[in-house]
Amino acid sequence: GNFGSIAVRRFRCSEKMAFVTSLAPPRSVGKAEVTRVRRSRKVVVAIERQGGHAAADPEAVVSSDVIEYPSPEGPFCELGRLSEVAHLTDYLPDLELYKNPAAGREFINRHFVDNGDAVMKQVVMNATKPRDMTMYMRAGPRESVYFHPDEVRAAIVSCGGICPGINTVIREVVENLWYEYGVRSIFGVQNGYRGFYSKNWKTMNPEMVDQIHKQGGTILGSSRGGFDCRKIMDALETRGINHVYIIGGDGTIRGANVLASEAKKRCLKLSVVSVPKTIDNDIPVIDRSFGFETAVEGALRAINAACVEAQSFPNGLGLVKLMGRNSGFIAMHATLSSRDVDVCLIPEVPFQMDGP
Repeated sequence: GNFGSIAVRRFRCSEKMAFVTSLAPPRSVGKAEVTRVRRSRKVVVAIERQGGHAAADPEAVVSSDVIEYPSPEGPFCELGRLSEVAHLTDYLPDLELYKNPAAGREFINRHFVDNGDAVMKQVVMNATKPRDMTMYMRAGPRESVYFHPDEVRAAIVSCGGICPGINTVIREVVENLWYEYGVRSIFGVQNGYRGFYSKNWKTMNPEMVDQIHKQGGTILGSSRGGFDCRKIMDALETRGINHVYIIGGDGTIRGANVLASEAKKRCLKLSVVSVPKTIDNDIPVIDRSFGFETAVEGALRAINAACVEAQSFPNGLGLVKLMGRNSGFIAMHATLSSRDVDVCLIPEVPFQMDGP
């Protein structure tokens, strides 16, 4: 949904923390006041702890990025920021709303996400110290949608290197669109971004994807490069596509962001959905990225093999280098699963290669 501006102040009520949110004009709620403060495209969130001053002066908040806390010892008045998420209504404000076609079943209704829901970046805190109050807008199904099922024409593409789980993602997108939302026009774009303008499209349905989660790779094929914003957008317009699901890594998602910006310039009613593809699990806040558990299983087999070889020689040493780029989740989880590893070196924990 479209947030506009929202500010939240937290206050102590007995021993529990209460959150008050509002999209309405400033008002009083008990001893706490909900205010609205906007700074460019950021949402400023004022958080008050017991004994702290009631939110920094709104004018000071707007004009300064540095907030002085009441005292070095605390308690503190903190500022958090919830970045706005780009939305169709940013440039198409008069879009019609429809009831979510998946609504009506109790187990579905329980999991609808409110537009005011957010996830804290830092969960564990020290009550006497300032903390990072960055918040992320929570993803998930909304009770209202901006597309009627009959008008949806969806395209799915996978880009970049392959990893375990891509076919599962394709299967779930197709089946959810078909069964939960009643969408019947679903297309698979073959061989990455270049497939958009190479006419490598095929119609997809649940029967086609029913067993693909048992296969490796991606049934749509993939490739690196081939991104041409103008050609891709022209192809989407020509085919009347208004949903695009793009599965890929950081470079692929940067391309998806360019497509979303171009859709805004052309005032197209087009939703661009990125599905991050990384076995490294290097995405903050989420529990795990798809393919991560399979990568840990593969790493564990390598560790077991190195352990057997090291034990077969006097003073034997087994050295296993694992993927992960700048994150050590695969190495750490494989180490914890193995219990045979004596030393695990990961980027998040500084270490020295040389002794004293």
